[in-house]
Amino acid sequence: MTLESLFDLTGETAILSVGGLLIGAAFGAFAQASKFCLRSAVIEFSQGLLGSKVAIWLLAFSAAVTATQAAITFGLLDVTGARQLAARGSLSGSIIGGLMFGAGMILARGCASRLLVLSATGNLRALMSGLVLTIVAQTSLRGVLSPARETLSELWTVQGGQARNLLSWIDSGPVLGLWLGLLWLACALWLAKRSHIGGVVGASAVGVGLAVAAGWIFTYAVSQSSFSPVQIKSISFTGPSADTLMGLINSTSLPLVFDTGLVPGVFLGSMFAALVRGEWKVQGFHDGPSMWRYLIGAPLMGFGGMLAGGCAVGAGVTGGAIFALTAWMALAAMWVGALVTHLLVDGKVAAGPALAKPSIPRI
Repeated sequence: MTLESLFDLTGETAILSVGGLLIGAAFGAFAQASKFCLRSAVIEFSQGLLGSKVAIWLLAFSAAVTATQAAITFGLLDVTGARQLAARGSLSGSIIGGLMFGAGMILARGCASRLLVLSATGNLRALMSGLVLTIVAQTSLRGVLSPARETLSELWTVQGGQARNLLSWIDSGPVLGLWLGLLWLACALWLAKRSHIGGVVGASAVGVGLAVAAGWIFTYAVSQSSFSPVQIKSISFTGPSADTLMGLINSTSLPLVFDTGLVPGVFLGSMFAALVRGEWKVQGFHDGPSMWRYLIGAPLMGFGGMLAGGCAVGAGVTGGAIFALTAWMALAAMWVGALVTHLLVDGKVAAGPALAKPSIPRI
């Protein structure tokens, strides 16, 4: 059955939302099973180690790049109309927002995607942090913080089109992107083997990246068959979470689009994986003072994510997979912001355990 016939049966918006739900469920299940987390990778890296956490993140990232660039190479995907490439971008927003997001990620002990995944496993700390993040993100998009976001965004901008495509900078295209993805995937597989990552965990990490590529391919396919304009996009969390929450608060029904299926899909997928693996457990705050780091970190991620044009997944993996300049700058800034914050806030605490892992290859 073709997409056109499905449109006739259910409507385009229903197909978009169901696709978002299924892709989100796959992402959530794979993310929970692999414990995919940029924060964990940064902390491990800061200790001078290249171990399982870095390997899992690199497996997901390289799989997303490889699959996305392969789809472009073989004519299954065209991302020239994607927001990350076509629209005018903010380099200042990528840098400042990325630094803020990275710092907040350390303080809140998880990025936007990780907080959503953990919320579905019974983690009330992640649930509260995610709600605060979402509210601040919406405030940064359309509320009282939007003038500050717009001012910072306009400090240094770049035009859309080839100026935002890193592959175009070197007069190249998706074939080079595919080879780079394969090279990084080979490095990730080698590192995973060195770190003794199990087959299920490794495959789940790859599944995270494939879910990102699936989002790109799915929305593009719908856009090509739809009579109405459909935005080509993939997995992201800061904006979609804010829109979903505000829609639940302000409307009697949610619009049926990719994003409104994505967020509940991730929640359901991660909950299913946690229940199957016996990892569902209600967890709260250990003490009152520990709440402060979450209440500081979550707003930093909410504002920073909106300023940077996406979260650690939306900008870092989804945007990185199509070699968007601003996405790569945001990802680099997130790493720097997280590294500096971890060393300043938690570095002394984490220094001890690092010495007890001689089997993990050092940097």
